[in-house]
Amino acid sequence: MRPRRIQLWTALAVVYVVWGSTYLGIKLAVRTLPPLLTAGTRFLAAAGILAAILVVARRSLRVERREALSAAGLGIALLGLGVGMVHVAELRIDSSVAAMIAGSVPLQIVVWRALARERVPAATGIAALVGLGGLALVVAPGGFGGGSAAIGLLVMLGASMSWSRGSFVSNRLSLPSDPFVATVYEMLGGGIVLVLAGLVAGEASALDREAFQAGPLVAWAYLAVFGSVVGFSAYAWLLGNAPISQVVTHQYVNPLVAVALGALLLDERPGLATLAGAALIVSAVAVTARYEGRAPEAVSSPAALRPEGPGEPAPECPERAA
Repeated sequence: MRPRRIQLWTALAVVYVVWGSTYLGIKLAVRTLPPLLTAGTRFLAAAGILAAILVVARRSLRVERREALSAAGLGIALLGLGVGMVHVAELRIDSSVAAMIAGSVPLQIVVWRALARERVPAATGIAALVGLGGLALVVAPGGFGGGSAAIGLLVMLGASMSWSRGSFVSNRLSLPSDPFVATVYEMLGGGIVLVLAGLVAGEASALDREAFQAGPLVAWAYLAVFGSVVGFSAYAWLLGNAPISQVVTHQYVNPLVAVALGALLLDERPGLATLAGAALIVSAVAVTARYEGRAPEAVSSPAALRPEGPGEPAPECPERAA
């Protein structure tokens, strides 16, 4: 295998596995750590690490004020309301269910485009409708009749909608030209808002000795370093060195990785309706990626497409993540 192909598949493997595993990492981290502060400090730490790397590489972090504010605002939508809320949702729902809902972000973007009266290929539109039907199947078993699971589902749906909306408007914003610099400001914006929200919500009182257990702390470090820094770096490299049709395959591989890890390591067992819905979502996203991935305009910014989120996403979070 040629060195170039080795680099390509290594980067793809990193994006597939790292971003697909962020849902597992979030579930483990919030077992004892408060969700908003966990997410906020994770992004602030990642912003510091990435900024330090850029300084060592002699890449300027100075940008115009409008660009910095736009990036920070986008970070609030993608990372704060998007990925941050995944941490809250996973207190109440399985990581695999969160990943399935986050996997619908590309389909939601198609809906935003249609509402904005953009031209959407017929195949893309049909795939989006089928995939959103699959989303209904994923949500239906938990229902919205009340209870903890219902709250988690609503929070996760809101997170995915914030990620998809932020991704949709990102190419209309004046952002720093360097995607790594833009990501630093996005992480700062999202991280600061999440930390403030956590403090207002009284999460600091939960930071006692029992909260700082080895497993959740390792998960937090993994999310900060691998989920946010390593995963994004691999993704940014792919955007500059691989066909976009190949890069966007992460949009349907990440949920599959998350479901597999949830089953293997957390003993999560989604029901038949949930799995059927997941299959529809993944298939619809694959069709959408095939048609949309051919067009350069389908790509907004690396951070906007990050699926970590709404896990990573993603962002997606979808990371945009997660």
